[in-house]
Amino acid sequence: MKNLVVDAGNHRIKVAFFENRVLIESREFTHDQFVDWAHAAQADHFILSTVRSSELHELNLPRVSGKAIYLHPGVPVPVQVAYNTPETLGTDRLAAACGAAARFPRQNCLVIDLGTCINYEWITADNVYQGGAISPGMAMRFKAMHEQTARLPLAEAQTEAPLIGRSTLTCLQSGVMNGIAAELAGIIAGVEKQCTGPLHVILCGGDARVFENQLKPPIFVAPNLVLEGLNSILEHNVAT
Repeated sequence: MKNLVVDAGNHRIKVAFFENRVLIESREFTHDQFVDWAHAAQADHFILSTVRSSELHELNLPRVSGKAIYLHPGVPVPVQVAYNTPETLGTDRLAAACGAAARFPRQNCLVIDLGTCINYEWITADNVYQGGAISPGMAMRFKAMHEQTARLPLAEAQTEAPLIGRSTLTCLQSGVMNGIAAELAGIIAGVEKQCTGPLHVILCGGDARVFENQLKPPIFVAPNLVLEGLNSILEHNVAT
């Protein structure tokens, strides 16, 4: 059985093919590239998660012989969702939670997705998605300080920013890079206190590699976690 999963983010569209729950191929596209590619793609089953408008839903997307799912709050998922407003829950966040539950079944997991925003997703050992947190991502923080002030320049990320900056640029880098590292450590510590048993921390998203060495082990980096979660949702629906 060949599954095609699509994760349409704010800037890029990621696609992957799975066979028997094993990722066999993944790619990234712009919107226009994806539209051209999708017309020729074929699979047994298909699932799409998008944070964009409904434009992707209106396209003639890949041909499938089985199920085609456009992820929304009414789609059954393999975890229990204890979220007060499930209709507002981003499908990428839910997919990340399902990906963690598939990797570490019936175990406490905290997913940290370091992308445009930093998303935190907490899944407890009873297979319940509890919710999480959202904060500005790294690029957003640099851009906000530049655009919302009169004189601050647009700084670039540094893997090891000094704690005490000695120029405006290094002060900006220190604030963003060390601030995010402290935020991550604080959220992890706070969730650990609420867990019964050990906590698995899983990093994903484009900025995950920047911060993985700044956190206490064990930390798991899973670049394709959202895609894995989408596949687990698709498998769950195919089986029912």
